[in-house]
Amino acid sequence: MELKEKTIVITGAGSGIGQATALACASVGAHVVCCGRRENRLQETIQLIEKQGGSGLAVTVDITDLDQVQRMVTQVLDHFGGIDVLFNCAGSFGTVGGVWEVDPEVWWRDVEVNLKGSMLCARAVLPHMMKKDAGIVINTSGGGAGSPITGGSGYGCSKAALLRLTDTLGRDLERMGSSVMVFAIDPGFNRTEMTELIAQLDPDGKWLPVNERLAEGYGRVPEDCAQTLVALVQLAVPEFNGRVFNAGQDISMLVTQKEDIVADDLMTLRLRSGL
Repeated sequence: MELKEKTIVITGAGSGIGQATALACASVGAHVVCCGRRENRLQETIQLIEKQGGSGLAVTVDITDLDQVQRMVTQVLDHFGGIDVLFNCAGSFGTVGGVWEVDPEVWWRDVEVNLKGSMLCARAVLPHMMKKDAGIVINTSGGGAGSPITGGSGYGCSKAALLRLTDTLGRDLERMGSSVMVFAIDPGFNRTEMTELIAQLDPDGKWLPVNERLAEGYGRVPEDCAQTLVALVQLAVPEFNGRVFNAGQDISMLVTQKEDIVADDLMTLRLRSGL
């Protein structure tokens, strides 16, 4: 899929990876819909897009609210006439600590944003994509999805479940004979607003050595993930469906080595469990 003149909806587009991806997609000619709860941050992203000659639309939405998500999709369809790509980038990592000591409501909010929010957005756009038999939904994986992350059980559980949702949606679409694809991208450790928040929640590094990593200059920049995502969309093949990719992978090489990809590089829960 070439992104020129295509419409891509990005949640969490007011900062970090979401904002970087919005700019990257706009730079190749896509119409970018920037979604999130903070209108001022979304407008900042739109201004950056317009400054580089692109076009975009800011839509304020709480992705955990079904009615708001449906209104957002309706607004996008009315404005651009279609949705070609959904990037579920909005995320929450609000609790650091043992389950016995964290606020259960904040813990659950991580699950609601990361899992429920992604499901609601996918649920809202998939009927439109399936009707035209084209489109891509990309979910954001993260730490704790494939192995435990100390002190981050809420975030980790939500991301592990999101991989299973990605995998299942891929199979469901295949069962329906649809050409729509769903896959995930794991951005790895990035230097973002979320990372800084985690550092504040655990300043002594009791659970996660985030401050130490930041001080050492460790971590990717959001633009790395953004460029990988653009490549995934542009080069996507049916073999990508239901799978997860790491930011920084050479996507063009993956496309030419499909058999090796399935064996080695596409690390989903389905492959790990042998199902």
